[in-house]
Amino acid sequence: MNFAKLITKTANSTRDRITPLMLLMLLSASTAHATFPGRNGLIAFQAQTDAGLQIFTVRPNGHDLRQITHVDGDAVVPDWSPDGRQIVFEIDRPLPNPTFCSIAIMNADGSNIVELTPPDPSVCENEPSFTPDGSRIVFDLFHPDANDEAFWSMDRNGGDRQRIGNCCFDPNVSPNGKKLSFLAGQDGATALFTSDIDGSNLFQVTPFSFNVAIKQDWAPEGKHLAFTLNGDVLMPGVSANIATIRPDGTHLHFVTHYEGGDVSAFVGSYSPDGRWIVFRLNDHDSFGLFKIHPDGTHLRTILPLSSFRPRFIDWGARPGEREDEEEDADTE
Repeated sequence: MNFAKLITKTANSTRDRITPLMLLMLLSASTAHATFPGRNGLIAFQAQTDAGLQIFTVRPNGHDLRQITHVDGDAVVPDWSPDGRQIVFEIDRPLPNPTFCSIAIMNADGSNIVELTPPDPSVCENEPSFTPDGSRIVFDLFHPDANDEAFWSMDRNGGDRQRIGNCCFDPNVSPNGKKLSFLAGQDGATALFTSDIDGSNLFQVTPFSFNVAIKQDWAPEGKHLAFTLNGDVLMPGVSANIATIRPDGTHLHFVTHYEGGDVSAFVGSYSPDGRWIVFRLNDHDSFGLFKIHPDGTHLRTILPLSSFRPRFIDWGARPGEREDEEEDADTE
């Protein structure tokens, strides 16, 4: 990361914040946001409030929309634990706060927030996600003074920190725990990459011309990645659309087909059962939360179009075997 990247945390970029042109380079490997298989639970996302960006949850049928964080600063980039009981996320505070960019973990209802980043104004830890077994958290770590950035992992208590390598956006571990997907930029464009979990065997999945938005997700079966094409730097007259692709770069499939620039779709994540992709629809100056089957059929509204803008959307698993009285009504 650089300070331009940090600034985009509170502006509009592909998380539907508008990203400045970035000259980011992949660091050489040394020595993870995926949806893991399960029953569908709550959907988490960040949205603007009078007190900054905060995290919300909602049921897949649109019921029980709740703001679950009220932190001092911005609470962003939520990622569900595989068991659906906890959320790891990022807290951004203005400098010179000693933890201006930190990682925290909380219960699914927003209780018991614990910050995992040691107070250090020279370090920014951001964009965390769980590994498939829930034992570790993968994240991006930036040292401004050393101008060093790389992906790291730590245990869920913030200990046993290990450098992975590579950088710079949205690291996600594959459901089998063997691969890491992420995004990196070059000359103002962003592409999707994968590597082995230790940072080796770097592979570019999409060309930089795809202008991939900074949010992508593994399908629970581990054979596809969902991403947003033409979504990083928005261009007049060009709509952003959701697509899926195999990790080897083959079988590109468009899920949405919007044109003209007035309507765009930005991917959130797969559902834990793999039957849906949740996303934000931008329709002129309105925004809504929707879901769609990966083949592009069965578009359904979760939250209707309004001025409320969900960002960085992640669909969690339902904890345990508890039956939910408000099961998603869709059975197609």
